[in-house]
Amino acid sequence: MSRLADIRARSTWRDILEGQLQHAAIAVLMVAGACALMQAPEPGAHLLWLSAPQWAAVSIALAVVHQVIVAIVFRLQLHRNLISRLFGDKDIQRWSALFMPFLVARPITVILTGWADTVPIGLPPVVQWVVGAMLVVLAIVTMHSVLKHFTLRRAVGGDHFRDEIAAMPMVRQGMFRYTDNAMYGIVFGGLWGIALLFDSWNALVLALFQQAYIWVHMYCTEKPDMEWIYGNRSRVAAPRVDR
Repeated sequence: MSRLADIRARSTWRDILEGQLQHAAIAVLMVAGACALMQAPEPGAHLLWLSAPQWAAVSIALAVVHQVIVAIVFRLQLHRNLISRLFGDKDIQRWSALFMPFLVARPITVILTGWADTVPIGLPPVVQWVVGAMLVVLAIVTMHSVLKHFTLRRAVGGDHFRDEIAAMPMVRQGMFRYTDNAMYGIVFGGLWGIALLFDSWNALVLALFQQAYIWVHMYCTEKPDMEWIYGNRSRVAAPRVDR
């Protein structure tokens, strides 16, 4: 594991931008694909003045904005200590206050999309209810494991802020006994469950987008960051030359 000070002493602006061109390109393609899969509901089918595809568009826009903000904050904090220099000891608290509303908006906007939708998925209702309920329950149980065992400070990227958080051991309690990445693999599966319970095609497309797009964040932003924090990139990288 590398100390954050060592990472900041050796990384360059190229490291800050690593993976973000791919992130942007994939996001454009995924947004276009999700919009192409959306289907118009019955005329006049609205909830709070918006149709299901419009609520889905709101959800997609918020997800993209969220992940762009996360990429910017993670990289500038990891490589330049920016958030800590701005907010001092309240850095994680201030970051969490920005992060959490965007995260909470994801299931809420999927619910609103499903509620407004009149386009069915087409599976037998019993199958949708059983599978949907199972996915939602699994997501709730996993979120409890995240809050109890993984902790919110780690979930919002605390290892980009504190060496002592990065040094904490791998979590093997709760749902983390079964998978290393319970948040992306199981919690986001709850969005599929919501779509199934509402029998909403447009919410199902939205759930697909949300879960696929969080993995784009994983591979384009988090994976390189983890290589710096938990690997040896800070020891093999060339000394930083600010430009």
